[in-house]
Amino acid sequence: MQHSPLLEHQQAQGARVTETQAGAIVLAHTEVPTEYLAGKTSCSLIDASTSGAIRILGADAPAFLHRLLANHVLPLKPGEGNPNLLLSSKGKVQARFDLFREEDGFRLDTPPGEAAPLITTLDMYLFGEEVELQDLSADCAPLLLGGPRAQEIAEQVVGPLTHQVETRDWQGFALRISPAECAGDSGLRLDAGPKGCLPLWQALQSAGASPLGRVAENSLRVEALRPRWGVDISDDIYPAEARLDNEFNLDKGCYIGQEVAAKIDTYGGLNKQLFCLALDTDDPLPLGTRLTREMDGETRDLGLITTWAYSFQLDQAVALGYVKKRHQEVGTKFQVGETGATATLLKGVPLRAVQGIWGASQP
Repeated sequence: MQHSPLLEHQQAQGARVTETQAGAIVLAHTEVPTEYLAGKTSCSLIDASTSGAIRILGADAPAFLHRLLANHVLPLKPGEGNPNLLLSSKGKVQARFDLFREEDGFRLDTPPGEAAPLITTLDMYLFGEEVELQDLSADCAPLLLGGPRAQEIAEQVVGPLTHQVETRDWQGFALRISPAECAGDSGLRLDAGPKGCLPLWQALQSAGASPLGRVAENSLRVEALRPRWGVDISDDIYPAEARLDNEFNLDKGCYIGQEVAAKIDTYGGLNKQLFCLALDTDDPLPLGTRLTREMDGETRDLGLITTWAYSFQLDQAVALGYVKKRHQEVGTKFQVGETGATATLLKGVPLRAVQGIWGASQP
């Protein structure tokens, strides 16, 4: 179980924390509505310091990754990147990460706890190629900035941002800056390592960034119709089901799972897809709560809820959930587990305006 190097500082500042099997999660730093508003109209600051990273080196690394990964690799120049996926042979998501090309190889920024398993999986596909896989997670402690003032506040602290990806000296720490998804929208990843994490957090907060806990983050993310790895996405999900359209590419050529992804795109073979649903109860709902309907005298299981949140945009509880085909019309109502509550299907588009997830316009 891994804890953030910022955890003691955040608790001393009054953060509300819960323990999970994956480690401690900050639910809120201050008042949830205040955090939500800052993320929507100003700048939010998320502690992502338990995230991991992998470096991939070697003469065969470009060709190796290109034949495996679902998004482009070879067209990327040093300093460029994209959100990317590793699919199974059945076309389902095995891993999700941000890929960047560097002067001497590639870097994959991964969700917490996923670097080591991804290295193991990638190693299974190596058959004598000159490729080296390195786990960089111990040297990483990234922070995420999001919201309309994210770049402005980042530049107040670290200076002008001139490249998509760069590493510079900041107060004696090697600071890596790269694009990232933050609370369902485009943002920045700033990583000064475990020792520089606290000074960077404090500097960004002093410049006007508002710390964002998991509750407000979920509100923003659900309104943006964006899934989280390990919650809304698992290895049983096709990328198109989770609306990861900018994270795989059908024109790239052959890669693991490409044939299945292409067939789904051509023939519309999705049996379910992620939607936002409005709820008539404010009681939180656990992952896996079933969505059912009474049809022809029987109760039919038609989907499940993955993330519960409160939408300040709609002023009511909402959820992300997978809904089966032929039951995806706007306004369709479902019974929510055994709660007696009702879920109403909303449009399959974000509830609020977002800038668009980074990497969508990459080659």
